[in-house]
Amino acid sequence: MIISIFGPDTYRSRQYLKQTIERFKKERDPQGYNVVVLDGENEELGKIIGEIRATPFLSPRRMIVINNILSNSDKELLGELIAVVKENKIPESNVVVFWQGEAIGKVKEVKELQLLLKKQKYAREFEMLKGVELSRWIKDEVEKNGGKISQQALMYLAQNAGHDMWYLSSLVSQLSAYSLSTHPQPSPYKGEEKNGSIQLVDVQLFLDEKIDDNIFNMVDAIVSGNRKQAFKLLEEQRRLGQDSYKLFGLITWQFRVLLGMRDLFDREDNLSGDQMAKKLGIHPFVAKKNLYLVKRFPLNKLKDLHRQLLDIDLKTKTGQGDQDLLIDLFVGSCSGQYNG
Repeated sequence: MIISIFGPDTYRSRQYLKQTIERFKKERDPQGYNVVVLDGENEELGKIIGEIRATPFLSPRRMIVINNILSNSDKELLGELIAVVKENKIPESNVVVFWQGEAIGKVKEVKELQLLLKKQKYAREFEMLKGVELSRWIKDEVEKNGGKISQQALMYLAQNAGHDMWYLSSLVSQLSAYSLSTHPQPSPYKGEEKNGSIQLVDVQLFLDEKIDDNIFNMVDAIVSGNRKQAFKLLEEQRRLGQDSYKLFGLITWQFRVLLGMRDLFDREDNLSGDQMAKKLGIHPFVAKKNLYLVKRFPLNKLKDLHRQLLDIDLKTKTGQGDQDLLIDLFVGSCSGQYNG
C-alpha cells in the first residue's frame, strides 16, 4: 500500500502525516516497533529498499515513511523506486508513505516518480488555502485552542496573514492565549460579560496590514542580482505610496537573515532549512525560502553588502543623503556586482 502526501502547504501536509502515523500506531503498532522514518533526500538505496521489503516485528503491519524522495538526484535509487511502484513490489503487510515538502530535483526520473505517486489511490495534495476555506481553517484552529474569534477579526487575519501556514498557526496560538488571558470569559451566570473572543484590536496588535507581496519579490530580486526586476518592483512600490523606511527595513532584514544563514552554512554545510531555522531562531519558511540564495552568496560578499546598508542607514539618519537615492544606488551596485 502506498500513501502519497504532497503540495505547497507543508504545514497541513505535515499535520496529515503526523495524524496518519498516530492512527497507524494506535490501530496496528501500539508498541511503536514498526514505524520507520527515512530521509529520502540523503538516504542510500540499500537502506530504503531494505526497509520497504522488511517484514513487520510482532505486528501484522509495518509503516515506512520516506521524506522528500523527490529531492534526491540519485538516478539509480529513483529508478529502483519507480520499478517498485510500477510493479507493486511492496509487501502486502507494509504501508509506504511518501511525504514531499522540499523542492524537487531536476532529473527526469524525479518527474516520472512524481507522476506515479500522484496517481496513487491514497494520494493527497495540499494546496494553499484561500478565501472561505482559509477563514474556515482559522476559525477551526482558534476553536481547537479553546477560543472564539469575531467575524471582523477573522476577515482581517485571513486577508493579512499571507500564505505561510506555519506562521499562521503560531499566530493563532498566540492570539488565542492572549485573548483568553486578557478578555472576560463566557460565564454561566445571567448578566455577566460573555465576550471572551479574539477581537479585531487583538489581531492588529500582532499583525500589521499586509504589504503587497511584490515587496518580498523585490527583495528576492535584489539579493538574486536581477537588477531589471528589482528596479521594476521598487518603482511599483513607490507608486503605491509605500514608505521608504519600511522598504529599507525589509531589505536590511533580508540581508541579516542571509548573513546569519551563510555564516552557519560555512560552519555546518549539511544542515537542512528546518535545522538552520531552529539554530538561528527564525521561521522555517524564511529559512527554506532563503537557502538557495545562501548557497549563491559567499560570506564576505554578504558582509560587504551589510556594511553598505549600515552606511546608508547612517547617512540617512545624519542627513548626509536622500534615502530613496541611496537605495537606488545600492540596488544597482548590489545586483550588478554580485549577480550570480
